[in-house]
Amino acid sequence: MRGGKGKRKAGKSSWKHDLLMNKWLYLIAIPIILWFLVFHYAPMFGMVMAFEDFKPQRGIFDSQWVGLKHFVDFFTGPNFLMLLRNTLVISLLGLVIAFPLSIVFALLLNEIKCLKFKKIVQTISYMPYFVSIVIICGLVKEFCSSTGFVTSIMAKLFGIEQVSMLTNPNYFWAINLLSDIWQNLGYSSIIFVAAITSVSSELHEAAAIDGAGRLGRVWHVTIPCIMPTIVTMLILKCGTLLNVGFEKILLLYNPSIYSTADVISTHVQRLGIEQAQYGYSAAVGLFNSVVGTLLLLLSNYFSKRYADTSIL
Repeated sequence: MRGGKGKRKAGKSSWKHDLLMNKWLYLIAIPIILWFLVFHYAPMFGMVMAFEDFKPQRGIFDSQWVGLKHFVDFFTGPNFLMLLRNTLVISLLGLVIAFPLSIVFALLLNEIKCLKFKKIVQTISYMPYFVSIVIICGLVKEFCSSTGFVTSIMAKLFGIEQVSMLTNPNYFWAINLLSDIWQNLGYSSIIFVAAITSVSSELHEAAAIDGAGRLGRVWHVTIPCIMPTIVTMLILKCGTLLNVGFEKILLLYNPSIYSTADVISTHVQRLGIEQAQYGYSAAVGLFNSVVGTLLLLLSNYFSKRYADTSIL
C-alpha cells in the first residue's frame, strides 16, 4: 500500500514538476489548443444536421428530425455511383502515379552532384505549389482552350478536334492528374528528400565496396532506409482517398463534364451552398469523413501487421 501511495505521489509531483519546468511551452501551446477546439472540435456538433431537415431560421434544436433519410436519399440517388467512381478514380490516379513520382523525383534530386544545379531544380519544382490555385486553374483553362497550347499540340499529334478539352469528359481525369503533378511534385518530394539525407553514408560505402552501382545502392540502400517514411505517407494518403482537390475541380469543371469531374466534395458544395440543402450536405460530408477515417485505420492496421510500420 505504501508503495502504491508512493507511486501516486511521485506521479503527481512529476506532473507538477513537468508543468513548472515547461510552463512557457504550455503557455505557447494554449493558442494552438484553442484553435483546434474552436475550429475542429466545436463544429463537430453540427453533425446533428445530418439527421435533421435543417432550417437556418429554426436552428439545430428546433429543426425537424428525419433520422437516416438523407443517407438513404444519397445512397439510392442516381448520382451516388458516379460520384463514388469519380472520387475514387481521381484519388487512386494520384496515389498510384503522382505519389510514386514524388519519391522518384526525390531520388533523382539526391543523385545530382552539382549543388548549385540541384538548388535551381528544387526551386523551379517548388514554385508552382506556392502559386494560387486560381491562377493554376486559369493557366490550365488557357492551355486547354480551343486555341490553347496543349489543344493545338494534341490536334497536330493525334488529330483530335481542336475544341476546348475541358468540355470533353474523356479528358478531365488526365488534365486533373497532370496539373496535380505539375503543381505538387516538387513540394511533395520535400519529406522524401529529408529522409534520404538521413541515410548513413557508411551504408552506401559498404554497398559500393560490395560492387553495387548507383542504381544498386538506390535500390538496396536508399529505398529500404526511407521505407518507413514512404509507408507513413502512404497511410496518410489512403486516409484522404475520398478528399480530392475540391477547390481545383470546382474551378475547372462545368456541367458538360459532370459525368467524370463531379466528386463527393463538389456535390456537397453545390447542394449545400447553392441549393441550401444543408441537412443532405451534412449527411454526405459525414459519410465522407467516416469512410476516410475507416480507410486510414485499415491502412494503418495492414501496414503495422505486414510492414511493421504504423502511425498509431
